[in-house]
Amino acid sequence: MKNLSKIFLAATLVVFSSCDPEFDNPVADAQPTSGIADFSRFVALGNSLTAGFTDNALFISAQQNSYPNILASQMALAGGGAFAQPLMPDEIGGFSDFGINGRLTLQLVNGALTPVPTPAQSPFTPASGGPFNNMGVPGAKSFHLLAQGYGNPGGIATGQANPYFARFASSNNASILGDAAAQQPTFFTLWIGNNDVLSYATSGGTGVDQTGNQDPTTYGSTDITDPTLFAGVIQNILEVMVNQVGAKGAIANIPSVTDIPFFTTVPYAPLDPSNPSYGPMIPMLNQFYAQLNQVFDALGQPERKVTFASDAASPVVIKDKDLADLSAQITSILISSGVDAPTATLMGITYGQSRQATEDDLMVFTSQTVIGQIDAERVAALIAMGMSQEQAAQLSISGITYPLEDQWVLTKIETAKVAAATAAYNETIRQLSINYDLAFVDAHRAMQELSSSVGITYYGNNFNTTYVSGGSFSLDAVHLTAKGYAIVANYFVDAINFKFGATLPNVNPNNYPGVVIP
Repeated sequence: MKNLSKIFLAATLVVFSSCDPEFDNPVADAQPTSGIADFSRFVALGNSLTAGFTDNALFISAQQNSYPNILASQMALAGGGAFAQPLMPDEIGGFSDFGINGRLTLQLVNGALTPVPTPAQSPFTPASGGPFNNMGVPGAKSFHLLAQGYGNPGGIATGQANPYFARFASSNNASILGDAAAQQPTFFTLWIGNNDVLSYATSGGTGVDQTGNQDPTTYGSTDITDPTLFAGVIQNILEVMVNQVGAKGAIANIPSVTDIPFFTTVPYAPLDPSNPSYGPMIPMLNQFYAQLNQVFDALGQPERKVTFASDAASPVVIKDKDLADLSAQITSILISSGVDAPTATLMGITYGQSRQATEDDLMVFTSQTVIGQIDAERVAALIAMGMSQEQAAQLSISGITYPLEDQWVLTKIETAKVAAATAAYNETIRQLSINYDLAFVDAHRAMQELSSSVGITYYGNNFNTTYVSGGSFSLDAVHLTAKGYAIVANYFVDAINFKFGATLPNVNPNNYPGVVIP
């Protein structure tokens, strides 16, 4: 079966990289000044959003269009110094020796423009020319900024170290915070914490909410960081940068990660009856689920029934691990109804925690690659149980006859966990920005504006969170385009001007590249 949720980008793409802004350049209201701040030595701390990660990779031009580099160019107009970055060796990104792919590019696949990863061309290579002002490390969570040895090349293969930090760490035992403080910056930015909830969200909630556990050595890579641990880490960073180093700075809070295209592009009801690969199956599918629906009625669980409409798009079928497991009950009722034990057992196992998705469920961006596809592993397992290949295939259509596994959907309960952690982190950041007299960048509000129906307008062009055509987000649906990073830089400029009386000018996001259209 063809992918039922394929996104036909060609119909909606706008070539933002060549659009003409209403004004060629922002109009400066005043001579750029630093106010009471000192931009002579500027250091940026953060994760991939600080590094300039774009199209699922870090590469030279993406780094050059990172928000700190854009911000540094504006600071240079008011006494700011040089801003060095640990540039990658090429325009592809990734690490060929660690199996990390390079950037996504749009290519024609089965007649539709589709993001396709480019194989990395270069192995891990230490950066030269440090120390570096851009201390953004892709993949870093808040507590990683304090971790000694996080840049030890010997720990990359085992997951104990980060290859991006290992490229420019001052020593095998260095920490990101230590290397930043050693530069004695006069000004810093801090934007960290997205990954403390993002990895859980993008994995479809497969991790653990570690609230109450303050030992990060016990965390998995997709877990939610305990808010108390997060608060302690941020305070530690600010204590060093403000009270020990003596720098002024700006801190940004955490956007709502569920507002990004990674969670808003694939609809929960993508099964269109006009699709020739799906529509003719609807009567057979409803007949298939009829007996199971009777079982759900008998168990007092009518909300778990599955029905596909012939006149409207239908939701996919998902597995919800937070539902009570009715496997045994389903099996028992089906056997008592005359279904043979092996079939009844299979039905119980398959649909024990299943239901159709609702508008409160967020389909992850990558789910479009499996919805409506036959799951080969499931087919092989069913054949091994003695089922014919045809029968096995019929019972293995992802999201239709085979419930989508946890990693393909963020349920309402899982989304609530993300929202609760984000709110706790943001309250910590807000309060600490006051305590340490920092400029406060409300990135959470900015994302709300960007994801609203009206978006954000700069010099006649509108930016929003619509995948590709919105202009702000790159092909990975998580990280920003250069235009998006320019918007972020403007939010930092505005906060810095407000807090420190500076008069740094904004940049025109329209002058920066967007998604490259082949």
